Amino acid sequence: MNYVRVKSYAKINLTLDITGVNGGYHTIDSVVASIDLYDLIAVKRRRDKLVSVTMHGEGSESIPYENNNAAKAAELFIARFGTDGVDITVWKNIPMGAGLGGSSADVAGVLNAMAKLYEVNDMRTLKQLADGLGSDSGYMLTGGFARLTGRGDKVEKLKSGVKLEIGLLIPKSGVSTAQCYSLSDSTGASAQFTSNEAQKAVLAGNKQDIGASLSNGLYAAAIRLNGDVEECYNQLKAFDPLGVNMTGSGSGVFAVFENDQFARYAKSRYRGKHTFIMTKTVVPTKEE
Repeated sequence: MNYVRVKSYAKINLTLDITGVNGGYHTIDSVVASIDLYDLIAVKRRRDKLVSVTMHGEGSESIPYENNNAAKAAELFIARFGTDGVDITVWKNIPMGAGLGGSSADVAGVLNAMAKLYEVNDMRTLKQLADGLGSDSGYMLTGGFARLTGRGDKVEKLKSGVKLEIGLLIPKSGVSTAQCYSLSDSTGASAQFTSNEAQKAVLAGNKQDIGASLSNGLYAAAIRLNGDVEECYNQLKAFDPLGVNMTGSGSGVFAVFENDQFARYAKSRYRGKHTFIMTKTVVPTKEE
């Protein structure tokens, strides 16, 4: 095998509470889900130990190699497992700076692809490598519904057959994660702590209760940094969905709709300036 291509999915935070600080890192409690929006990642075997990365889409072409988490993931994999290098190509579809975990998805995608390419079956070590590069990168190795605690590295998988129809609004400008957490620290995060309710609703497959449990402790800080976040929230709320929430530290905002028809109606009637993406939750399979 000389070439492997995989999908690496974005995530949304159904809930996000800041529970404290430990070792200089914020601790969280968050119920998350993968959505059917993904980066496509290809790796090709080299005959040396080097790594090359080519990025396409969403402005990713400007990311310097030394700041590229896809490259960092490959270098860690080679150092840990002693394999040869790879040429990586990433076709980005996940908007950057929107709270959808695009950088973490690239870490997870490269590690999963290289594990297939070099026939490595050691998920525990892969997760350790991923956790070192992003708080939710370890979760994104497998994705699906989950509850994340600690720095986001403690993952409790939630088995559920529920499928949520999602309308996602993406402003042109993002929100700095560091600035959002810093402002939240200084002003106080809006603690709603609905993760228990969200987890129960996900496991029960109750869409109405999932919609009612959506919350994000960083929302108040994010709308002070980027007014488009609040505008997106209000625009989606006007379609009377089951619930609306910001994902991550923004700037993406999503609505959970009762069914596909309502989601399509909202997209067809949306006249705002932001990008409207119709998507749905998904549970990735090993074959992808």
